[in-house]
Amino acid sequence: MNAPRARPPGQDADDLDVEEALALVKDPRSASDPRHGHGTPAVPAPTSEGENRTHAPAGAKGRGDGHTATPWPQARTTAERAARSVPRRAPVSVSLDAALGLVLAAPLAALTDLPSFDTSAMDGYAVAGPGPWDLREERVLAGHATPEPLIDGEAVRIATGARIPQDATAVLRSEHGHLDDKGRLHATREAVHGQDIRPRGQECRSGDQLLPAGALVTPAVLGLAAAAGYDTLTVVPRPRAEVLVLGDELLTEGLPQEGLIRDAFGPMLPPWLRALGAEVLAVRRLGDDAKALHKAITRSDADLIVTTGGTASGPVDHVHPTLSRIGAQLLVDGVKVRPGHPMVLARTKENQHLVGLPGNPLAAVSGLLTLAEPLLRILAGRVAPEPYTLPLGGTVHGHPHDTRLIPVVVRADRAMPLHYNGPAMLRGIAASDALAVVPPGGARPGQELELLDLPWALAGMGNA
Repeated sequence: MNAPRARPPGQDADDLDVEEALALVKDPRSASDPRHGHGTPAVPAPTSEGENRTHAPAGAKGRGDGHTATPWPQARTTAERAARSVPRRAPVSVSLDAALGLVLAAPLAALTDLPSFDTSAMDGYAVAGPGPWDLREERVLAGHATPEPLIDGEAVRIATGARIPQDATAVLRSEHGHLDDKGRLHATREAVHGQDIRPRGQECRSGDQLLPAGALVTPAVLGLAAAAGYDTLTVVPRPRAEVLVLGDELLTEGLPQEGLIRDAFGPMLPPWLRALGAEVLAVRRLGDDAKALHKAITRSDADLIVTTGGTASGPVDHVHPTLSRIGAQLLVDGVKVRPGHPMVLARTKENQHLVGLPGNPLAAVSGLLTLAEPLLRILAGRVAPEPYTLPLGGTVHGHPHDTRLIPVVVRADRAMPLHYNGPAMLRGIAASDALAVVPPGGARPGQELELLDLPWALAGMGNA
């Protein structure tokens, strides 16, 4: 979290707050805004760093320097396209305990029949033929040697998962049998042929495809792979990410003091990036140092560099000058979304990209889900989640011209908007289930809105 630069009194950082947005809607100048027809130039809107940046529609100059803000859906598509332009890294073989959250690079085929022999589905008695049965003294236990065959009229105690004796016709559950005073077993319910026996190959035969390439490795997939005979899996390697935290005002411990504030990005971004499928190589705190930023970017071997703050045009905002100096290709320079408008996506090397996040925490989250998530998803080989909508559980004020992302909780199939959703606030997003995509102009109760799920439920969040 970067401290805001100097700005006019009362002007919030990074974004128009609700009151400013409403004021713009009511401003008579907006009637002559080029978005609504011909007339005067676009209304200036404050940027995250207190600069007045002209807020213009796609295709219009927005900063006075040829800058064009990208519509929010287009920005996400651009990030996906950028990732697809990168040659896919060679698959790797990893142990099962290192595969969680990765994506299969090859189909998962069974290496054995499942089950690999006829097994008992219940604790009880393996019986042969119709009852009553003479009960053998021994027991058949899971993991023990092959039991002796049964002959008609015989039974033997058997444990769940144990190998079925040859010529057994059924398993009688413990609660469905009783012994008479001569030690003979009687059924209280009919023992149907094949009852409670899991035949060999019931789940799959050796060579059957269990999962296709591209499947996400979840805990259940790990269990299936182990059962099918695997010690390792062939997977798409994690894209490598490096985080560069900018700002002289950041403390790494203790309480904020004397104009200094705590760094929220250092603790927040690495696990968030891991949840999106990345391997985080390093978190570097560079301060407001242009030389250090240049050195860190040019020496990085990461597939994705993530910077925090410094994406505007203030005196210590070094991201744009550094990208220009190294000859990077700007793919997205500002997005028509609130919060998070001054986010950046650039190609820094042939196989490397940089996502520049705004300096306010919720604005940075917006940047993560707008640019980093699509890019990392493609690099990691993950499948895009199916878009879905829910009705809104309250009124949400919108920006007059931009998409707005707000934290919501899902309650009884409705998306309930949360308070504390200003660009510098984390309180709302910390309690949320998703971000709702609010169209320009806002949304009313009951209106269906697209939701962006937060990645907490995804496998691999805690893996490096």
